[in-house]
Amino acid sequence: MPYYHKLKAKETDATSVVSEKKRTIANLQKLRKYLHANVPKSHLDENLILATWNIREFDSGTYGTRLNESFYYIAEIIAAFDLVALQEVNKDLDALERLMWLLGDDWSYVISDTTEGDRGNDERIAYLYNNRKVHFGGLAGELVLPNAKEVIDDPDNAGKKKTIYTPISQIWRTPLICGFKAGWAKFMLCNVHIQWGESELGRKKEIDHIANFIKTRTEDETAWARKLILLGDFNIADVASDSYKMLREAEYECPAAHKTITTTVGKKKAQYDRIFVRERKDGIKIEDGGTIPLFDLLFTDEEKDVYQGMMKTKAGKPAKKYNHWRTHQLSDHQPLWVAFKIDYADEYLANMNTD
Repeated sequence: MPYYHKLKAKETDATSVVSEKKRTIANLQKLRKYLHANVPKSHLDENLILATWNIREFDSGTYGTRLNESFYYIAEIIAAFDLVALQEVNKDLDALERLMWLLGDDWSYVISDTTEGDRGNDERIAYLYNNRKVHFGGLAGELVLPNAKEVIDDPDNAGKKKTIYTPISQIWRTPLICGFKAGWAKFMLCNVHIQWGESELGRKKEIDHIANFIKTRTEDETAWARKLILLGDFNIADVASDSYKMLREAEYECPAAHKTITTTVGKKKAQYDRIFVRERKDGIKIEDGGTIPLFDLLFTDEEKDVYQGMMKTKAGKPAKKYNHWRTHQLSDHQPLWVAFKIDYADEYLANMNTD
């Protein structure tokens, strides 16, 4: 569990600080009650609770540094899981390091470098994991698309063929593939943040490249693991879109528990965030899944007046829209999680006794 000791009020604390600490403690109690009731309990050798979360501009400072209490809430949510794929971790790692301090020594992380250029948006991809249960397997790599290969007639040698290679435009924000082990499970995760905006064609191309690259990789007998989960922010709002269909065609399945939920918190509700599994005979079997309704629990509509004086932009000017400001305290995306089994001892023993 996260470190709470700095929430203890001191005689030297200003009245505003004491009020913030009391509010934070009360909200943490409410949040913990919800998490205990709605997220499965993690058991060391039985199950794994995996999540993906786009934490909005963590922490670009667009609305100034997040409040102290926001870091406690983010840490409490992450601590409810065993392994979390994060998107939008800022190039400046101060916020991530602060979060890791709250989570404590039982938590570790693996991060990507930032993708250069405006499209990279100074973002990193990250995995945070509870090292008492999850072990980094040693595999870490940024997904780089190979050149397109084409065999043509050789214009310089009649009757002969020539192979040409054409560079492919890389993913706006380079996905991070890592291998992990937990219990009997050995698996790879590919964490993505697909391009945003109105260009369905650009999004489709990125998803097509990633889906087929990963599919080929998992079918390779020399792959680090044959089990793979593709997760992150896909920016797909419509399951009828070509982008979503391409993932289905590449044999990626969305868990049944996620079929009817949404993960964005703006006026237009959508499930941009996804966890896809390529099921195989020995594949990962999802047992449960869900999301966390952030603003039903924290920075609620009823608390608008409480935070009115704290709502500032990066320049220190008052922020006008509470709904927008609070997404920069938590996020404009809700965490999405699944639970799956990691103890296959019974099945293993049964298979040994089939002769």
